[in-house]
Amino acid sequence: MDLNSILRNFVILGLATALASASPAPDVHAIAHAVDERYNHLRSLQAEFTEIYRGAGMERTESGTLWLKKPGKMRWEYRSPREKLFLSDGKDAWFYVPGERQVRRTAVKKLDDLRSPLAFLLGKTKLEKELQGLSLAPDVAPLAAGDMVLRGIPKSLADRVRQVLLEITPEHWIGRILIEEVDGSTTDYRFSSQRENVAVPDQRFHFTVPGGVEVIDGQLGQ
Repeated sequence: MDLNSILRNFVILGLATALASASPAPDVHAIAHAVDERYNHLRSLQAEFTEIYRGAGMERTESGTLWLKKPGKMRWEYRSPREKLFLSDGKDAWFYVPGERQVRRTAVKKLDDLRSPLAFLLGKTKLEKELQGLSLAPDVAPLAAGDMVLRGIPKSLADRVRQVLLEITPEHWIGRILIEEVDGSTTDYRFSSQRENVAVPDQRFHFTVPGGVEVIDGQLGQ
């Protein structure tokens, strides 16, 4: 066997060994199913959140605590830079800024809010059903090493949202949701300190209208 043949065989053997030892490509179906299983077995969830909005030449960063509870209940308690409250009891959603003379109320079935799909994470999540064209996003760098990023288009907001990016941790938590709207604006939700099955009373998702505050029915604000 001549030298060229020997070198060629070494190259082929090296490639075969590299291919055999390479990690298989992540399976988006398996990842989505694992996320579904993670959330569908929860009764409640508490997490710290940071919300970053960019659009119309501005950037706004807010933070607070989020509670979710079956079925369809959520409470977003903003603390910084100002107090705000966004909550849903599964039937109505409310948005209130303490000290203001008005509170906004919207029926959940009419709610057009980027936060609303999160209320349904617990109990009946099916990412591949909720997000059209769910796929891996290898072109998007995750915030944390070891995380995977998925992309898709939410069916319920397809006329408003261009795509949604989900960052999935190795434990199959959703660590980040980046929503890109058709107008070019983005809303970036980042979650940390996620605690499962915390004891949270239903009363926490009930809004009591303060005295002297007017209830306005319509779409909620930010």
